[in-house]
Amino acid sequence: MSLALELTIFSKLFAAIAEEMGIVLRRSAFSTNIKERRDYSCALFTAEGELLAQAAHIPVHLGALPRTMAEVLPEFPLAPGDVLLLNDPYWGGTHLPDLTVIAPFYTGERLAFYLVNRAHHADVGGITPGSMPLAQDLREEGVIIPPTYLYRRGALQEMVWDKLLARMRVPAERRGDLAAQLAALQRGQERLPVLTARYGLEKLNAMSQALLTYSERAMRTLINTIPDGTYHFVDYLDDDGWGHKELAIALDLTVHGDEVVLDFSGSADQTQGGVNAVPAVVEAACYFVFLSLLPEDYPVNHGCFRPLRVITRPGSLLAPNFPAPVAAGNVETSQRLVDVVLGALAQAERTRIPAASQGTMNNLAFGGQRPDSKEEFTYYETIAGGMGAHSGGPGLSGVHSHMTNTRNTPVEVLEQDFPLMVERYAFRPGSGGAGKFSGGLGLIRDFHFLAPVTVSILSERRRYAPYGVQGGGPGSRGENVLLTDGEEKILPGKVNLKLPAGARLSIRTPGGGGWGRADEQ
Repeated sequence: MSLALELTIFSKLFAAIAEEMGIVLRRSAFSTNIKERRDYSCALFTAEGELLAQAAHIPVHLGALPRTMAEVLPEFPLAPGDVLLLNDPYWGGTHLPDLTVIAPFYTGERLAFYLVNRAHHADVGGITPGSMPLAQDLREEGVIIPPTYLYRRGALQEMVWDKLLARMRVPAERRGDLAAQLAALQRGQERLPVLTARYGLEKLNAMSQALLTYSERAMRTLINTIPDGTYHFVDYLDDDGWGHKELAIALDLTVHGDEVVLDFSGSADQTQGGVNAVPAVVEAACYFVFLSLLPEDYPVNHGCFRPLRVITRPGSLLAPNFPAPVAAGNVETSQRLVDVVLGALAQAERTRIPAASQGTMNNLAFGGQRPDSKEEFTYYETIAGGMGAHSGGPGLSGVHSHMTNTRNTPVEVLEQDFPLMVERYAFRPGSGGAGKFSGGLGLIRDFHFLAPVTVSILSERRRYAPYGVQGGGPGSRGENVLLTDGEEKILPGKVNLKLPAGARLSIRTPGGGGWGRADEQ
């Protein structure tokens, strides 16, 4: 058997474990966010803590996990039967709603692999339902879980479990989702022995290292096709929700041979609101862009990241100090980071790089009490928009792009599970940027709440439009609108609201930028 064929087989075998873990997690979960939107990610790591294989899940989750493992494993060794739980962004997490669980896999006394998954919970406490508030302190965003042993040698640490759930809304749903994450780890524990029995651990280790080397070589080959040089690009976040505007994300991207340095040192200082992004998120965005340039058949693993060096400045927007809030950094700043890296690369790769996509996840979280039973409910979703056009054609309309890979929550599910009606869900006419190829259209999603709710919105591209490239026009900016008595009140991009029963809220997402001059058609 040729080495190429053997690598393909083992790459698929390792990735299949992560994919099956994801299926178990989704089918076992309680919350709409995980069952329907599939806001979770699963991965397999080597005994050295390097990403070996992942499922096709959420880029911002998966790209940040290598930093999580690098920071956690030296301080929290895992014995057989241990499970580590964390969400602390200052310990390699992303933002507080993303709960990460890590379990080792041993063969006898020998550590062989790590099984990991990360899932976005619809609530982890904090000052508003959904735990995605406009906040000024990390502790306002939810319960902070530093690396904590949830299981020790197979024994559940019940006091830890109960104390955490007591600080979250709808604890039965949280318990169910966390149990689903543990079930996913268990499925990985059941599948790995099958591989070790069939091939032996030495063979699995040899193929793991060969896959890492193969992917590293593929990334270096890709980088070699980019002209050497330093490419500068800067884009801006709208604001932090507390009056601080024009927050620069500045990049000097240097290509030298088969390596790239991405230096964000010139970016704005950390800010009051939650658009700060921890370095794990910054790395995830950079990795995503370069992975997107690889052909689809290359395995994604830690080897791909070795030629990439990411630099951030301590105390900045992209390397904040505790207790700076970071809820929007994971979902909004990560999207702008992608736009910035693509903008830099577009100077070197005129035909390969697309225009900016919508550049936001349009985060909407809400909660309250059901009018019939008075039971508490919480919900969280991101809303799709337009993708940027590219040299091969127009951008897609109404899709999640870049750092999110979640799905749409169907209207029927929303109306069945929560006291609301979705009165309109449609493409947003004319929102794509003009050009030889036009940007994709954004969406309009109108909610009619049937019970009083507390709402949090974290969104971007309400002031700065998604850019076009190679002469293409910008996409339309997004809007958040409160509909009252036939009038429209434009809301800030980031806001906490208390709305009465009968209130109507419209989220209108940005379109993608255009590619090429319109007169070139």
